[in-house]
Amino acid sequence: MKLGTMSAIFALAASTCLAQAEEWTAYTYSSVSTTAAVKGMNRIAERVAEETGSDLTIELHLGKTLQIASSDITQAVGDGVVDFAADFFFSGNVPLARVLNLPMLIENDDEWAKAYAAMEPALVEAFGEQGVVLLGGYRYPEQTIFTTFEIDGLDDLNGHKIRVTSPEQGKFIEEFGGAPITLSGSDVPTSLERGVIEGVLTASAGGAKNWHEFLPYNYRFSVNYGNSMIIANADAFEALSEETQATLRKIVAEEGPATTAEFTEDEGVQMKSQAEAGMTIVQAADGDADAARAKLTPFWEAWAKENGPEYEAALQAVREAIGK
Repeated sequence: MKLGTMSAIFALAASTCLAQAEEWTAYTYSSVSTTAAVKGMNRIAERVAEETGSDLTIELHLGKTLQIASSDITQAVGDGVVDFAADFFFSGNVPLARVLNLPMLIENDDEWAKAYAAMEPALVEAFGEQGVVLLGGYRYPEQTIFTTFEIDGLDDLNGHKIRVTSPEQGKFIEEFGGAPITLSGSDVPTSLERGVIEGVLTASAGGAKNWHEFLPYNYRFSVNYGNSMIIANADAFEALSEETQATLRKIVAEEGPATTAEFTEDEGVQMKSQAEAGMTIVQAADGDADAARAKLTPFWEAWAKENGPEYEAALQAVREAIGK
């Protein structure tokens, strides 16, 4: 074989390999690199590069470093603005997923696992309608009540302004006489200082990790869970080889639960640290869970009926899965 012919073959092979390599842009709502959420996404990016031999590389951008609003992440992925993302604020684009966040519906880890499994087929379809592939996700610890005022039970919410992250959380606050207020995370510290709000629903390893100095009280009542979805642009995903698709799915399936576990561990660490710094932590009073469940169960049903048969079916599937 002539030298020129061999060179041409090697050049063609090299160009083919280069053409197969994919470079993705990724985004996360979290702007703090030390959180379990960001560390988990970084692990995904590192493992993907290593395990695909750099056939796929992912560059992660933190929250607020791109011109993408937190509420628009799923849409940005579907539109191809970014290829890959973790989205905590997906419910505006995929409202069906809010079934998992209904207050008092899911109250422990076991119920969450069963509920998510029951919902997953519908979630995959719903995200698919947005031009997005749902690959997995992770969950924050239970959302509890942090306040500037002394609180020993749910009735103490009466008359107070509490920051919430969803209309469903707002309904919970209203049921106990409080006034729900929706604010971005960046507005929470100044709003607490000025009295615009008097408390928040969050996790010790979530918002309270940054806002604890403004919140001297924590009532350990589990209102609901918050979760993030790990998603990819459908066209970008389909452009990957089957082997790379399978590798990415496997990595996300492993790192999503690992991120959840890291959050769970950090919840205990942060609770201890916050207590040592002077936060008063009060365990949920007997009877509060029963009272809250009685108030919120009719709301689940009315909410689902108002949104349509698809929501009623999803709610029914979850309730059957967890025995409620």
